[in-house]
Amino acid sequence: MKKDTHPDYHTIKVVMTNGTEFETRTTWGSEGDTMNLDIDPTSHPAWTGGDRQLMDRGGRVSRFNKKYEGLGI
Repeated sequence: MKKDTHPDYHTIKVVMTNGTEFETRTTWGSEGDTMNLDIDPTSHPAWTGGDRQLMDRGGRVSRFNKKYEGLGI
């Protein structure tokens, strides 16, 4: 097996948005570093099923609603 082909795995501490911490092995950073997450599975709406709001970018939703308002759906 060739030398220096595998990345350097080491242990870091991960701090989630709610303050909980855990240790994991990774190639990110260096041994003993702390990764502070801005978004994680406990706070992101994609995982929590939180407020699902439809964003109207450029009036697309309003144009759609106006186009199909007479269908009675």
